[in-house]
Amino acid sequence: MSAHSQPQPTLYEQLEALPKGLTGEILNGQLYTQPRPSGPHGLAGSVLGMRLGPPFQFGENGPGGWWIIDEPELHFIGNTEVDVPDLAGWRRSRLPRIPKDHRYQVVPDWVCEVLSPSTESKDRQVKMPIYAHFRVAYAWLIDPRAHTLEAYALEGDAWREIGRFAGGARVSLVPFEAVTINLDDLWALT
Repeated sequence: MSAHSQPQPTLYEQLEALPKGLTGEILNGQLYTQPRPSGPHGLAGSVLGMRLGPPFQFGENGPGGWWIIDEPELHFIGNTEVDVPDLAGWRRSRLPRIPKDHRYQVVPDWVCEVLSPSTESKDRQVKMPIYAHFRVAYAWLIDPRAHTLEAYALEGDAWREIGRFAGGARVSLVPFEAVTINLDDLWALT
C-alpha cells in the first residue's frame, strides 16, 4: 500500500454517506440507491400504513400486537445485507421493543414494497428472493400505476401467490385478515 492510498469505504459507509433525498440498500453485496418516492408511491404506502396501524399496532377495532413501520432499515446480516422495504410489520411477540437506533435486526413477519418504474425489477427479482431467503413470512407488492396489490406467503423456500387484486377491490389478506382494506383508498384518484 503506497503512502498516498486511502482505505476504501465499506459499502455501509458508502450507504451512510449518501446525500439527503437518496435511499440506499445493500442487496446481495451491491449498493443500490433510489430517489425519494413519487406522490402516488408515497400515498399508497402511507395510506396502507394508516389502515393497518390502528387495528394492528394500537388494537383499535382489531387484534393489536404488531409494529407497523415505514421504511425500516432491515439488517439481515449486520451492515452487510441491508434492505429498506416501504413498509414492514413485526408481531410484538417476536420484536418486543423497537431498536434504539435505526437498525432492525429481527426479520419482519411481513413486508410491503410499493412498485415504481425505477424499482419494480429490483423489488421483484432481487428483494423478493432475499426476503424468502431470510424467511419473511408474507410479502405484498403494490403498484399504484396499475392499481394492483399482489399478496404472497412463504411456503418452504418459495413464494406462493395468495391473491392478485385490482382497482377498488375490498381485501382481507393474511396476516391482516382481521380488517378489510378498500384498495381505492391507496390510489391517487383525481
